[in-house]
Amino acid sequence: MACSTLKLNSLSITNNSFSSRRGSPSLSTTRRVSLPIRASSYTDELITTAKTIASPGRGILAIDESNATAGKRLASIGLDNTETNRQAYRQLLLTTPGLGEYISGAIFFEETLYQSTTDGKKFVDCLREENIVPGIKVDKGLVPLPGSNNESWCQGLDGLASRSAEYYKQGARFAKWRTVVSIPCGPSALAVKEAAWGLARYAAISQDNGLVPIVEPEILLDGDHPIERTLEVAEKVWSEVFFYLAENNVVFEGILLKPSMVTPGAEHKQKASPETIANNTLTMLRRRVPPAVPGIMFLSGGQSEVEATLNLNAMNQSPNPWHVSFSYARALQNTVLKTWQGRPENVEAAQKSLLIRAKANSLAQLGRYSAEGESEEAQKGMFVKGYTY
Repeated sequence: MACSTLKLNSLSITNNSFSSRRGSPSLSTTRRVSLPIRASSYTDELITTAKTIASPGRGILAIDESNATAGKRLASIGLDNTETNRQAYRQLLLTTPGLGEYISGAIFFEETLYQSTTDGKKFVDCLREENIVPGIKVDKGLVPLPGSNNESWCQGLDGLASRSAEYYKQGARFAKWRTVVSIPCGPSALAVKEAAWGLARYAAISQDNGLVPIVEPEILLDGDHPIERTLEVAEKVWSEVFFYLAENNVVFEGILLKPSMVTPGAEHKQKASPETIANNTLTMLRRRVPPAVPGIMFLSGGQSEVEATLNLNAMNQSPNPWHVSFSYARALQNTVLKTWQGRPENVEAAQKSLLIRAKANSLAQLGRYSAEGESEEAQKGMFVKGYTY
């Protein structure tokens, strides 16, 4: 870790000591203490990277599904889960002409970071040509949290510094770490604290190795709770997250957030309007997120493509202290995958589908989106109870 010791208003500490054996009077001694301040050599670059990703009319394409999850997506169109098929699908996405007009960053799974097109061009270079910043998923997935109410914690801190340094060398400039909080399971104080602490440690390690950390405590849609309960939990979670980010000396100007939107539980009897979701979500953000943070890149969390875009659009009807945008996976890819069907002759049509969704969310980021003319497929919900990546 690159750090320096600076004397900031050198602190005076007075120590009163007594010697009962000699009966001596109290003796006062004063020590001058310098306070250590973390000063990463990457700070300026981190801030520039974060601002580039949080640029007007652009958001993040999340294609960081694990190989197992990618296999489920491929199986839905009748393809085997092979590296060749995964590479072919990612090539379709990453070589889409004009993608950089609407997409500022793309999150990779580790396999993808080291892959190339069939013509031998590295996927990282494909992104750079479109002015898209490459990112990398660095967590190692969720495991049961002992002592909790059947909740999870995210693993992956071991070896993270060395892995991050290698990812930086390969061209990645931002990172993603996803942990989850479940409302039906409580959430317990233990689970919230573990999620917040893990995110803060990951963020500090990422920044120390030149990667802008995306901070993502996903509050799962599972449950039948009202929107007011989601707001209450979200405020608690983000309060803990920012406390521990500050404790770990994370530079707020060099991070991005990936929160869940504040919605009712997926099984709640009353559906909320985009305006209600926007109002509750922005209320939570204004109460918890410092304006120093450059970008809020929402996850879709199983909403339909159209729902995710409508809700984002509603949040951008008036100016916000931060860039309010998207970091979508299924909400950008669902129609694309079904259009492609694994057939080479469908690649161009599938890429056009991706541009349609990317442009729709670009317009939503600018507050100019209309759902008129959206396809029936784009309006289908994608919530899966207990969904894992």
